[in-house]
Amino acid sequence: MTTEGLLVPPGHGRIVETPAQRVTFKVTGSHSRVASTFEVEVPPGFDVGAHVHTRSEELFYVLEGELDVLAFEPRVRTPDHWQKWESSSGNRVVRAAPGTVIVVPPGCPHAFANPTDTPAKMFFQASPPPDHERYFEELLDILGNGGPPDHEAIEALRKRYDIEQLTPLRHR
Repeated sequence: MTTEGLLVPPGHGRIVETPAQRVTFKVTGSHSRVASTFEVEVPPGFDVGAHVHTRSEELFYVLEGELDVLAFEPRVRTPDHWQKWESSSGNRVVRAAPGTVIVVPPGCPHAFANPTDTPAKMFFQASPPPDHERYFEELLDILGNGGPPDHEAIEALRKRYDIEQLTPLRHR
């Protein structure tokens, strides 16, 4: 750990990009014991798929565009179409606009997707670091191979990083 603060100007940070997603690393485990922070560009048609972590806590803040967002335990975890899920208390998936904050505690199923024709951008924080940094690097390597996602490779990757996949990841 360094004893100096970190200032990351707009447009700076290490970028990892594929046709499915663009992630800019803003704060990593080398600068914070608390959380890794990313700026994520979500292209039209991208769906991360519903998933759950047993240890990680996440925070999402929509900066631009709109995203469909899930952050609750559904009455029934169906293997597809998380957008239709509903909680026992009546919560449903919401369309998150700029300024929307979503906090996801450990054990809470969650997902986001861009159902619009316009790219979206979000601020994303994952705690504790650096697992999500490594996960993003490896996931983007898999998605960068072209063609449809290799679901078996993604499933194995997610298991290594405390991610139980509930519905498939999709992108155009």
